Amino acid sequence: MPNTAQQYDAVITVCSNLFEKKMSDYGSAWRILRLPSLTDQIFIKAQRIRGLQQNAVQKVEEGEISEFIGIVNYCVMALIQIDKGIAEQPDLSTQEALALYKEKIAQTKALMLNKNHDYGEAWRDMRVSSLTDLILQKLLRVKQIENNQGKTLVSEGVDANYQDMINYAVFALIHLELK
Repeated sequence: MPNTAQQYDAVITVCSNLFEKKMSDYGSAWRILRLPSLTDQIFIKAQRIRGLQQNAVQKVEEGEISEFIGIVNYCVMALIQIDKGIAEQPDLSTQEALALYKEKIAQTKALMLNKNHDYGEAWRDMRVSSLTDLILQKLLRVKQIENNQGKTLVSEGVDANYQDMINYAVFALIHLELK
């Protein structure tokens, strides 16, 4: 039986290494993005993945893996923005951003481990296309909550949805690496 925690960590290492390299190239310019902008960026990536899964012809070389990595990283940025608020200028060093990244991933992994225990690793029998659809569903939920100015009657907040999207993207990356 594969060790989900180890596989999760291996995927996150790839994602965080890319995040760190982009921080070196661009700094924390992403800190100016409002949550709806981050949500839309994640939505674009999820829609592209769905298009790759449905279309016979691909015109851009990047495939599903890079887009799922992007979903993980943009969701982490969104979680950081929820806690820190939006900045007017880049205000985080690479070290500060990476520390926040690790903190958000640790919380998200703990959620995954708890849910994975309760659901009995059901994700292992899911298709990558189903994980993509679940990410898109979560995005539509987040957009609706954003359109309602964050007001909900019975739903969890946007942070839980971003965490679920990270976990679905990690599961998809584990599936894609195992093929």
